Amino acid sequence: MVYAAVAAGSFRRYATYRIATVAGVFTNTVFGFIVAYTYIALWDERPHLGGYDQAQALTFVWTAQALLATAALMGGGGLDELQERIRTGDIAVDLYRPADLQLWWLAADLGRAGLQLLGRGVAPMAVGALAFPLALPGDALTWGCFLLSVLFGVLVSFALRYLVALASFWLLDGSGLAMISGLACMFFTGMVLPLRVFPGGSAEVVQLLPWAAILQVPADVLMGVRSGDGLVRGLVFQAGWAGALLALGRLVQSAATRKVVVHGG
Repeated sequence: MVYAAVAAGSFRRYATYRIATVAGVFTNTVFGFIVAYTYIALWDERPHLGGYDQAQALTFVWTAQALLATAALMGGGGLDELQERIRTGDIAVDLYRPADLQLWWLAADLGRAGLQLLGRGVAPMAVGALAFPLALPGDALTWGCFLLSVLFGVLVSFALRYLVALASFWLLDGSGLAMISGLACMFFTGMVLPLRVFPGGSAEVVQLLPWAAILQVPADVLMGVRSGDGLVRGLVFQAGWAGALLALGRLVQSAATRKVVVHGG
């Protein structure tokens, strides 16, 4: 019940920033149009690039815009606050709470992601569907699998950002690492280009990395590229990376909090 309350509180917290949400919807939509027309030009020259037809490529564009804030594809997502609390020493207050540090921040991130999916995910996708021919599913089962895949993607995203935040226990100022992590996330999730269109064998390699679970797999599930055994393998791939990274985060958390020195005390 504690973590459910934290998630609900985080949802309400982000829901109060209505102007920021509207501005985010506008920004995602504008960038969606820019990238969509870029993809149209690219797919006119290279039809079926990466195994996608043009409608699927456009669907990938708008899925990425819908998940940009939801899965924190550019980093941050609230865990920059954790970094700052570690730097200032306020983390000592968090460690005194009768709650697990990782689960507390995970619950908060899930609440944030839920609000962002509703606030900044649905509207851009709807605009994209009205403006372009998208390859969207017509059955509820595929939509349900897509939402499950999005949940796994958010868990992987959180686990990666949590590890970056915990590095501040040793780096003190983790802003540089957070920037590098954000750039890696944009590139290896497929935010810049779908991972399937990477040249040569690199496409297969990058699809095995944890970042692929954040955007590439959910987008493929939505478009029906993954179905049957492929769908199961995709969800297992996401769940496996989520479990492994969360477990690694718990080990790093244990090492970081075994002996905490705050302002020399």
